[in-house]
Amino acid sequence: MSFLSEALWVLLLGSLLGLELIGKVPPTLHTPLMSGANAISGITMLAALTLIIKAGNNTPLLAMGAVALGFALFNVIGGFLVTDRMLAMFSRKSARRKDNH
Repeated sequence: MSFLSEALWVLLLGSLLGLELIGKVPPTLHTPLMSGANAISGITMLAALTLIIKAGNNTPLLAMGAVALGFALFNVIGGFLVTDRMLAMFSRKSARRKDNH
């Protein structure tokens, strides 16, 4: 079995396991779960930056680090935006009106 097919099996099984686990999380735990995911993505950003720094002139490693950094950054920013919107739902309406105007 080749490395690519093994990697695809790991991706498929990990995705199915993640879907099953996340589907069973109660709504009250979604915000703390997202905060934990943001922390993990922050670690991924540091690892990607380390890879970019250590890659030197190795173009495939630079590309891999750039892609990893882009995905992790996208995940962190999106997570903070969604968390902010979720927390805004629990604020008082008078405070929300002041923020919007």
